[in-house]
Amino acid sequence: MSANRPWTVPVRLDEIPETGLHLDLEADATVRAAVAAASAVNEVPQLMAAFDVARHGRDGLHVTGTVSARVRQTCVVTLDPVENEIAEAVDLVFVPASALGPLANEVNLVTEAVEPPEALIDGVVDLGAIATEFLMLGIDPYPRKPDAVFEPPANADDGSHPFAALAALRSGRDRGRS
Repeated sequence: MSANRPWTVPVRLDEIPETGLHLDLEADATVRAAVAAASAVNEVPQLMAAFDVARHGRDGLHVTGTVSARVRQTCVVTLDPVENEIAEAVDLVFVPASALGPLANEVNLVTEAVEPPEALIDGVVDLGAIATEFLMLGIDPYPRKPDAVFEPPANADDGSHPFAALAALRSGRDRGRS
């Protein structure tokens, strides 16, 4: 486990039978703490993933499933703790990097309906890394308590805005012209 890979569950292409493989994963407390730190949330009390891994052609893999978690964050309005449920669907195809061709790292500016395949490095796919990535994609960047409403502070001093000094100069200049 490292800072950039808090959860690793490697699966090799040659371990996947022709009929496919189903894996139910549940992160332990150490992994959840590392994922929370990497995800910039207060806590991850629950993190699970269910994956179906099947062969895709001769040298590729197709990973489908769900990542579900419960995360504790801080409400951006009240600064109170808030807990959010996350459920993300996963549907990825992995092929050897050589099968991606020379344009694999180029940005595709044409939007396509189908996601391009991911690179299968040394015949291994890391299900823990996939689960962590999809968890991070599902985290609300601005969590709010359901009843939280932002109310800006009352502005008692009209001269406190950033351009108050310029407004005063302008009004003084305008008075000199009359």
